[in-house]
Amino acid sequence: MDVKAQPLSSLHSHSQQVILDNQQASGGYLACPTMPDYQFSWFRDGAFIAYALTLDGLHAPIVHPVGLAAQWDSALKFHDWCARMINDRAEALERTIARAERGEPLVLQDTLNARYRVEGSEGPAGWPEFQLDGPGLWVWALAKYAEVARMTPLPVDWEAAVERVVRYLSAVWRTPCYDCWEERGDQIHISTLAAIYAGLHAAQRLLPRLNTESTCAAIKAYIMTNGLTLTGELAKSVGLDMVDANLLLAALPDDGLLAPDDPLMVRTIARVERDLLAQGHGVHRHCEDTYYGGGAWVLLGLWLAWYKTQVGDTARAHELVSWAEAHADAAHNLPEQVKDVMFDPSFYDGWLAERGEIANPLLWTHAKYVIVQHALKGI
Repeated sequence: MDVKAQPLSSLHSHSQQVILDNQQASGGYLACPTMPDYQFSWFRDGAFIAYALTLDGLHAPIVHPVGLAAQWDSALKFHDWCARMINDRAEALERTIARAERGEPLVLQDTLNARYRVEGSEGPAGWPEFQLDGPGLWVWALAKYAEVARMTPLPVDWEAAVERVVRYLSAVWRTPCYDCWEERGDQIHISTLAAIYAGLHAAQRLLPRLNTESTCAAIKAYIMTNGLTLTGELAKSVGLDMVDANLLLAALPDDGLLAPDDPLMVRTIARVERDLLAQGHGVHRHCEDTYYGGGAWVLLGLWLAWYKTQVGDTARAHELVSWAEAHADAAHNLPEQVKDVMFDPSFYDGWLAERGEIANPLLWTHAKYVIVQHALKGI
């Protein structure tokens, strides 16, 4: 049966709607419409959302007035937003690139913020804003969109933003920054390096004149020398003998640091499953996690399911997806994490009192669900 002819599940259809309903007029996506801390737009979350919509618009298009699938129109607006956020900060980024090339300490005010308000201004001061995975993931998602939507050549402003991101990441990739969980800002994280690698690799496919091969090779060599655990898996961060579920980033399609079946990736996933796979198939972030008690993340269970489809283990992928589906609420919303199994339940009430309920719906989780639905169909 043609993929386009297959009916969508109610959760798939709801995931589409949650994402489209929470895109802002500026083009960014609210990470979660109900949790105050998450009512901002991130490059990282948005990159995976746009990637999901790129696939979805190709294989389950929603009719749009101008002829594009609604999903592609949404992804296009997000990529426009990213390019604008980057180009609007051109002078600051140029100062950062110059400082890095001179070996001088960076000035955080001149780096690229991780999150933005609805209208496009930076988020409140005092948050862990210096994160390098987001712009790398944006370029990776943009390359897929450009391929599928046949955006060749790129719009001039997109091209300028890609080139600026490449120069920025090439200059600062060795700099400690916060990881994708906004933790450990004084360390170098392997998932962040994997995201940068994917972005730089994708950038050369978008704009071959950029020639990112030497930087990609340097990043990979650095990881192989400094980024492994004592037992030979990818490490959470340089110098840490532990893994993190965010290391799934290393096997991103098309431009990933490692092929899904690379022995190093296989060993890493085996340890992630041994250390972090919760009873019932949710996945914890890392073994020291206490955020909302260190619960099992629906997002990460779906991400592991995506990986399982990449290595042909569709039976395991279906098990993981079924667990995620069972944790949708009555309105079909998917949360960030659940409290069924927690590493340290004593922290749960404190986070609940300080920040409110666990983020639900989380757009990133719904995006992962959409991605996995297509992956299970062999796309």
